[in-house]
Amino acid sequence: MSIPSDSNIEPITLGCYGDMASSSKQMAVNDTGDGTTQNGDIRMTHQKRDSISRRDAIAASLAAMAWPGGTFAQAADWKPTKPIRLICGQAPGASTDATARAYSDYFSQKLGVPVTVENKPGGVGMVAGEAVARSTPDGTTLLVSLQSVMAQMPVLIKKPAIDPDKDLLPIAAIGVGPVVASTHKDFPARTIQELVALSKKKPVNVGNYAIGSGWQMMLAQLVKDTGAQLNVVNYRGTGAMVTDLYAGHIDIGAGSLAGLAGGLEKGLIKPMVIVVGSRSSKLPGVPTWVDAGFRGPAYEDLAEMNILMAPAGTPQIIIDTLARLVAASVTDSARMKSVRETLGAEDTPLVGAELQHFISRSWPTYRKLSREMGLAAE
Repeated sequence: MSIPSDSNIEPITLGCYGDMASSSKQMAVNDTGDGTTQNGDIRMTHQKRDSISRRDAIAASLAAMAWPGGTFAQAADWKPTKPIRLICGQAPGASTDATARAYSDYFSQKLGVPVTVENKPGGVGMVAGEAVARSTPDGTTLLVSLQSVMAQMPVLIKKPAIDPDKDLLPIAAIGVGPVVASTHKDFPARTIQELVALSKKKPVNVGNYAIGSGWQMMLAQLVKDTGAQLNVVNYRGTGAMVTDLYAGHIDIGAGSLAGLAGGLEKGLIKPMVIVVGSRSSKLPGVPTWVDAGFRGPAYEDLAEMNILMAPAGTPQIIIDTLARLVAASVTDSARMKSVRETLGAEDTPLVGAELQHFISRSWPTYRKLSREMGLAAE
């Protein structure tokens, strides 16, 4: 299976560009055991994921110098006079939350105003996305979300309250590091092949951190390719999923090292496969999908990043200032460096033309695969 050519992927109009979090629920199971409210059902049949190479990431820092309508390096600084709210589309415990809190510290230091983080998970990113899209476009209400959620929103929700392509404006995107699928410590399977074989004897309970995630699409593809029997439980972020994984309520889940590193270090969970990103020194000996023998768009081409966004109509000077701060934070912010060290992230933030290019390729790819899979939030 190869990556769909541009001619086979519907284009996105990027006058404005654009997040992800999900509601907690389970396919064919009503109670996840974590007390969260479940909404609707998810149908899965095929999947994919969009990746960005390290070369592309490095090129971003160069492309950032040329912004539409002006020169990025020469733009004046924005000086806010009111506190800033960062609306996070995922619950605490995820890479998105950790990234948002690192932004909060750094932006406050550099801009001289209080910067707070508010977690608003749920509704396939709609809760957080709408809160930002409906706010005054003055830079004081911003969205921090998984980019895949904004990509998926128009497909997963029949009548979304906002259009992420038109109502939200991307500022910068930063990598989440490797995303690793890990099993409960007592789960007998240690490889994907063993998991598939085991699932044919007894369905395996799989945790999904967000409806419409690349991980969910990969699971759908795995079912299609192998006939595996998987009960997928959807959560409002990584935190609740990890709690259930540690307790053995689910057999396997996937997430960034922001949520899973502690459990891996304590031996509460065992890594099985890196589902997003390349092999990592943080996870010695853990294979990627390709290493494990699985190829195709669903396994190789769904990138994940945390994206910072503003309401459409936000002045360019604000976008430029915030983009420069994100780019500088990876080397200038102690907290951001700590977050990235935990995540094992080594990418260069995407801003400007390179970010626009990434979105113009990534979002149509997610949407095309979701439609092919029949994936939807009901």
